Amino acid sequence: QVQLVESGGGLVQAGGSLRLSCAASGRTFSRYAMAWFRQAPGKEREFLAVITWSGGATYHADSVKGRFTISRDLAKNTMYLQMNSLKPEDTAVYYCASKTVGGRWPPPLEYDYDSWGQGTQVTVSS
Repeated sequence: QVQLVESGGGLVQAGGSLRLSCAASGRTFSRYAMAWFRQAPGKEREFLAVITWSGGATYHADSVKGRFTISRDLAKNTMYLQMNSLKPEDTAVYYCASKTVGGRWPPPLEYDYDSWGQGTQVTVSS
């Protein structure tokens, strides 16, 4: 099992930036890919981006492409989501997730992942 802890959320004005972090611990050697999702009040959880842990291949959802960038630091066992040009509609709880087995690419569905963090709140004011 992989333990994931998100950080870096907060309150930011529209047009601003935030960088989220997801620190991984536990059976990290078995990790194939990690991803970011978000869930706004009253909405379903939305896939944002995914990165393969060893190769660093990435995929970003169209809704955030060009504004958000996923990355990882192998030495720190940490994944990041750089969010620029934030909009009020980006307000949500942001979650990181991990999957241990490869498969279809990209893996955009919640059931593709077997470990989840507790989430970090991002609020964008207008």
